[in-house]
Amino acid sequence: MLTAGPGRKVGIYVAEDQQYHGSAAYAAILDFLFFHGVSGATVTRGIAGFGADHRLQTANLVDLAVRLPVKVEFIESAEKVESLLPKLHEMVGTGLIEMHDTTIVKPAEKRTHDNAPEGPALKREGKAKIMRIYVGENDKWNGKPLYEAIVSGLRSHDIAGATVYRGILGYGANRRIHKDAALSLSHDRPILLSVVDTEEKLQAFMPILDQMVQQGLVVLSDVDVIKYAHNYKQAERRQEART
Repeated sequence: MLTAGPGRKVGIYVAEDQQYHGSAAYAAILDFLFFHGVSGATVTRGIAGFGADHRLQTANLVDLAVRLPVKVEFIESAEKVESLLPKLHEMVGTGLIEMHDTTIVKPAEKRTHDNAPEGPALKREGKAKIMRIYVGENDKWNGKPLYEAIVSGLRSHDIAGATVYRGILGYGANRRIHKDAALSLSHDRPILLSVVDTEEKLQAFMPILDQMVQQGLVVLSDVDVIKYAHNYKQAERRQEART
């Protein structure tokens, strides 16, 4: 939690169309900061600017696809900023990160319904755990579908992988049948999230999950992870060449 006293102000500059793992870079950075407990962050969109390539970008009604500058700004303690910088370096890519010392005179007050989760990350083969999360399609968290929020949280914590399945029929603790009906869009259909990673990483994410899932079921099981390469012979040849 941010307190009054010394702090760091960080500005991250990326292009509006810059991508990180298939998502807008600025949105991925915002998710990362949010799910790692940063007290607050703001995204602003420029109307003109230029970067390292020295090409001027401007906003006008004729061209809506220009690479306009986007700035993500946040204030945190020096220790917290240092712990986030390695991942931010990776996410920013060709963008720019700047920071300077500042003094927090009055930190923002935390609302009672806000959540400030934190946690670590890693990938591996062999023994692992599979986490299955059962929720309803209509369940919400901070105004967005709960299953989408969970996926964003998992991704920002570098969990190896997650898949969302929409059920066609099921019931839960309240014993009410939920089904997929062709003539109705309002049924609260069952949603299953399947998540695979190490036990340590999944257990580290559990406190955040406890805050997000108000009514649902979470199951943790042992699994053997088997990883297939698209062209295993070519991969082996590359490995031999390196050794």
